[in-house]
Amino acid sequence: MEIELLVMPDCPHRKAAEDLLRAALADVGLPSDIRVLTVTDAEDAARHGFAGSPTFRAARADLFPAAYQPSGLNCRIYRTGPTLGGLPGLRDLRQALKRAADSAVDLRPLSGSQP
Repeated sequence: MEIELLVMPDCPHRKAAEDLLRAALADVGLPSDIRVLTVTDAEDAARHGFAGSPTFRAARADLFPAAYQPSGLNCRIYRTGPTLGGLPGLRDLRQALKRAADSAVDLRPLSGSQP
């Protein structure tokens, strides 16, 4: 399962987002290899389905799909309990990664089954 972090150039949350993502991956027992994509313009944003910086994805699916999807280059806001912030909470990120991993497992064919 490919894990991606999408960020704008000079995103103030980039380092913290990478650290948070690596910690969450380790906590749930997934490989900590991540692909960081820098989204540089509105065309890039549209092509990647960019929902703001930083965006966390697994298997190209947004781990935190939002009702409102901004267009272009914007910072992303996450609800962390009663407050809003530039990053999701560690617990929320762990849960999202577990759901993505469970979905990926469910989609694999059973061993020995015919396509």
